[in-house]
Amino acid sequence: MALIVQKYGGTSVGSIERIMHVARKVKSFRDQGHDLVVVLSAMSGETNRLIDLAKQVQSSPDARELDVLLSTGEQQTIALLVMALKQIGVDARSYTGPQVRILTDSSFNKARILSIEESRMRKDLDEGRVVVAAGFQGVDENGNTTTLGRGGSDTTAVALAATLKADECQIYTDVDGVYTTDPRVVPEARRLNRITFEEMLELASLGSKVLQIRAVEFAGKYNVPLRVLSSFKDGEGTLITYEEDGMEEPLISGIAFQRDEAKLTILGVPDEPGVAYRILGPIGDANIEVDMIVQNVGADDTTDFTFTVNRNDYEKALKILQSTAEELGARDVNGDVKIVKISVVGVGMRSHAGIAATMFKALADERINIRMISTSEIKTSVVVDEKYLELAVRTLHSAFKLEQELTQA
Repeated sequence: MALIVQKYGGTSVGSIERIMHVARKVKSFRDQGHDLVVVLSAMSGETNRLIDLAKQVQSSPDARELDVLLSTGEQQTIALLVMALKQIGVDARSYTGPQVRILTDSSFNKARILSIEESRMRKDLDEGRVVVAAGFQGVDENGNTTTLGRGGSDTTAVALAATLKADECQIYTDVDGVYTTDPRVVPEARRLNRITFEEMLELASLGSKVLQIRAVEFAGKYNVPLRVLSSFKDGEGTLITYEEDGMEEPLISGIAFQRDEAKLTILGVPDEPGVAYRILGPIGDANIEVDMIVQNVGADDTTDFTFTVNRNDYEKALKILQSTAEELGARDVNGDVKIVKISVVGVGMRSHAGIAATMFKALADERINIRMISTSEIKTSVVVDEKYLELAVRTLHSAFKLEQELTQA
């Protein structure tokens, strides 16, 4: 008999009919003899509705009180699911984050989990009950209700699975697993049967919206097998786990892309020690996150320095850079908001040469110019003009034959 933690997202519990559907699904697992802890999000749209209400009352809502308000969304769904389970003969009990005692720090709206008290949940499980816990929320040492930020229910589920040493943590959502890329861009995209924590972390950080990054980090740290499944259709989903010896690893597991990139370049700055800090220091002080960086040295002892930021930060970063350019005596500053970043990810890159060359040739054959390049052990990223996004993703998906199932060696 396995102990399974299941998390159902907002679309999965978006109506009474869907809550009843989740109850029947939970009952089927319980009938198979499994112990279950179920973590729920608020109904889809509910968190946004509550935020809108808060802003109607206070233009910049008080962070502590906003957490008190937002936590009511999950309180509704957990109570309704327990009622639905009892209606079909399954004994269950609901718990808010503070009732479980998911202890967090005091960073309202973006708290981090410090510890979890498991005794109440253990007692219920031992007595044959299904435990239904509110995701996204906890309590700090002063008794204040806190929330974990967008997507925090995923983190709650993984943290509970780690604490309870569950056999598996299952994340139910509106997609049936992790795909080689977005099927809306490449219809031939294939669902992956399994993927490593490393690969999933890269894909999540590079634009894949299937899982919250913190949840993947937590699962990897505590070695919690994580599975992504659909709430609406049966299937095996995608298992996220560590590499196993003897597994035939694909060269590339997936292609991620980010549309919200912007590029900034400062031209003709002195090529001397400390210039990178003088350029990026003020950007960091403004709490603007820099992604890719390229520095080119010219023949006249000057350098051109290019970096990317989120498109929402472009105007702010441009003003800072123009001020820096005056201080440094730079020749010019320019920028571009019509760019995208495309990344190929795969642990197989560690042991296979030529991945980058294949990528660059495929793009060159389609006359897609590469503006910037960044590499790590298991990924290669390029920046290209926004108009080439879909063509580039389709081209790379085909070049690496991602539509084909991996065959064992």
